[in-house]
Amino acid sequence: MPAAKIKKGDSVVVLSGKDKGRTGTVQKVMPKDGKIVVEGINVAARHRKPSQTNPQGGIDRFEAPMHICKVALADPKDGKPTRVRFEEKDGKKVRVAVKSGETIDG
Repeated sequence: MPAAKIKKGDSVVVLSGKDKGRTGTVQKVMPKDGKIVVEGINVAARHRKPSQTNPQGGIDRFEAPMHICKVALADPKDGKPTRVRFEEKDGKKVRVAVKSGETIDG
């Protein structure tokens, strides 16, 4: 399994879809499914009928998982989308933004 280019807590930019151009924080990464959940992005609504557990019913809004290829890491310098490269810095493998050369972690 290759090292994760996008991790929980990262700031990402949406590249395609209805939320294109918006920025959010990664809440959950599902590497087996190749999906990601981003805070406030790809919000789905479910109409719920009243039930024993939820007597009121109503509309549930939640962030639906989206494919990881639809997002790119936000550059730490200017917040624009960037690709990620891995470099060895004093014996540690760190993520580096390709666009600016800034270290993302470490």
